Amino acid sequence: MPLNRWRRDAGSLLFAGAGLMAMIMGCSVSSGPDLILHDARIYTMAWSDPLAEGIPAPDAPVESGVWMPDATAIAVTGDRIVFVGSDEDALALRRAGTRVVNLDGAVVVPGLVESHGHLQEIGEKSEEISLEGVLTKSEMAKRLQEAAAGRPAGEWILGTGWDEGEWADALPDRAFLDDMFPNNPVVLKGLRGFGTLGNAAALRAAGLRSDTEDPVGGTLVRREDGSLSGVLLNNATDLLNDAVPERTLQHRQRILRYGMDQLLASGYVSTHHAGVRANYLPAYEWLAASGELPMRVEAMLSVGVLGAPDVGEWTRRGPTRDPEAMLQIRAVKAYYDGSLGSRGAKLLDDYADQPGHRGIAGEDYGFDPGATEAFIAAGFQAGIHAIGDAGNRDVLDFYEDVFARHPEAKALRHRVEHAQVVHPDDVDRFGALNLVASMEPGHAVEDSPWAEDRLGPDRVRGAYAWRSLRRGGAVLLFNSDFTGTDWSVFYGIYAAITRRQKDGTPEGGFFTEEAVTAEEALRAYTVWPARASGIEDRTGTLEAGKWADITIVDTDPFNATPEALLKGKVVMTIVGGVVRYEQP
Repeated sequence: MPLNRWRRDAGSLLFAGAGLMAMIMGCSVSSGPDLILHDARIYTMAWSDPLAEGIPAPDAPVESGVWMPDATAIAVTGDRIVFVGSDEDALALRRAGTRVVNLDGAVVVPGLVESHGHLQEIGEKSEEISLEGVLTKSEMAKRLQEAAAGRPAGEWILGTGWDEGEWADALPDRAFLDDMFPNNPVVLKGLRGFGTLGNAAALRAAGLRSDTEDPVGGTLVRREDGSLSGVLLNNATDLLNDAVPERTLQHRQRILRYGMDQLLASGYVSTHHAGVRANYLPAYEWLAASGELPMRVEAMLSVGVLGAPDVGEWTRRGPTRDPEAMLQIRAVKAYYDGSLGSRGAKLLDDYADQPGHRGIAGEDYGFDPGATEAFIAAGFQAGIHAIGDAGNRDVLDFYEDVFARHPEAKALRHRVEHAQVVHPDDVDRFGALNLVASMEPGHAVEDSPWAEDRLGPDRVRGAYAWRSLRRGGAVLLFNSDFTGTDWSVFYGIYAAITRRQKDGTPEGGFFTEEAVTAEEALRAYTVWPARASGIEDRTGTLEAGKWADITIVDTDPFNATPEALLKGKVVMTIVGGVVRYEQP
């Protein structure tokens, strides 16, 4: 089948010639491109969106279920793509000094976007003791003993990764930590950020006692005698986490750079840091000012939590105005309810496995509607964390009310982070309100062992409902909420199309009627994040004139089997025309 079957007309930017590109980019034809990638299988993603049922658009390069690349070469000048098309035409543009890379059939897609994560956690956790996969107190003690035995008295021992959802029915108690580390403060953060465990020394350092009152939206778990068990849930986690000694500005810069390097190696050209507090803002601003940001960052300011940036200052400053800046501060992150695993998500009816309990949300959870609306009125995009069906309904009501007062704000494509459990009556409201559903494929499959226990057999069908939300008109984003789960795009696409964990469970998949196609999953990491951020004219597809943000992988996400996807690797990551990662 001819490669140019789906080619746009000759005057389009997608396959623009060198003369047109010179005019667009302000460069002379004689200078030639800086970089040519050829002998590649390129999916530009520049065709139309699939239908809500996942059926590819008529102009999509697919026939009889088999996808075909719509180009083989790309040329880059500066930070822009200047040509997308055939090898012959691209190589004809080569001049002295052009780097020419034969990709030997590797697959090229638009630069991947990790649209909801917590960048500092990657670097912080790399310095902490991993507790991922630990399910018993003895396992936890063994990991800590192996990693922290012999630490000098007074040194803080930090661990991370025990799963609050898995431990929810039998939360740990600090007694064993008190015995192991009587002279060292120990702080062990939960995998999803909704639980923290500390020993007596850490509780003392944080000034927490049995008579300490629960904060708004949080719980200090207590023993039968009223003393603190050491576990803090939901908003209470900050009381202990914030007692850990402050890192220096240079240390925070190093932590952020480490995280960005890990994401670049995973193929991401951009990340949306969901909930940046005042302590990390100077590190981001320093890196941006000094030209040391190797990838694009959208920093979503935290609202309504300890250490949140000042509302008055930032609403006066307003969002970033230069769309070309590597650091964008144009959005905020607010928190409406807790997590499903810890039974903090707000439900319309009782938890199936805890009658009489419906979670915690709103101002009781620390949500600040006034501050959030002030940011929206000042031109910021909001992303509001909502997990339960009541939580999502309340957030939809909030947006509807705000848009009635600020109708111009509706155009900004505000976000619902997680949109995890949505009542059927509320699905169509996402599209009606021009909202983005920012969701995690990994959460759906990893929560599958216990999600139905929490929700019951009927309500669970409205959970992780990607297909339903697409039908309802939501712009769908996929991400990992890292470091809560594996941020590999291959895992994300695998989970999205199979609704199964890496080990193949649950057999047959978790309510597979809500699965999406491989094309939809990849769009949720590329085209649709660009649309959600209002920068689809600059990125999201591989077209001449757009940013040279490019991801190259060894596995075809459109045609690979699910098993092959899990073995996929990133070959190269290019941000603004600069190769930021290259497979060794």
